[in-house]
Amino acid sequence: MKYYLILLLAITFSLPSLAQDTSNNQETTTYYFIRHAEKDRSDKTNKDPNLKQEGILRAAKWSLVFENITFDAVYSTNYNRTKQTAQPTAEKKGLEVTIYDPRQLFSEEFANNTKGKTVLVVGHSNTTPAFVNAVLGKKKYDNIDDNNNANLYIVTISPSGEKSDTVLVID
Repeated sequence: MKYYLILLLAITFSLPSLAQDTSNNQETTTYYFIRHAEKDRSDKTNKDPNLKQEGILRAAKWSLVFENITFDAVYSTNYNRTKQTAQPTAEKKGLEVTIYDPRQLFSEEFANNTKGKTVLVVGHSNTTPAFVNAVLGKKKYDNIDDNNNANLYIVTISPSGEKSDTVLVID
């Protein structure tokens, strides 16, 4: 347990350095993409399950991982598991969770609304990498394994339009 706390602290303090430098131009855009936390799979007919206890704990852990990041917005798909994953971070940051349509990833409207901001986006095993790919403008990432709820994708768009990305596993 002590090892995990040390790892969590190290990651928490290193994330801001991997993402945007907040002293840079206001037009730098940074996206943090995560998949929802562990969902309740006990009822196979439930298309909109809640998080199970392990997922609730992971959602709380994400809020600790993001503790030193100043988000301007938190986005989620309109499913219980994604909203419940986004909520602890949004609450800590004093933000509302904004719903996005996973069928319209990185639309012109989304790009305009988030330009120059730091944004958390919570999605699914298929929509999260697809969203990252849409922002990057190329197919770089495949769907996330269904048992993996730990990937963090960070995409930064500089004022000149240059894009960079990093993937971390926060377990």
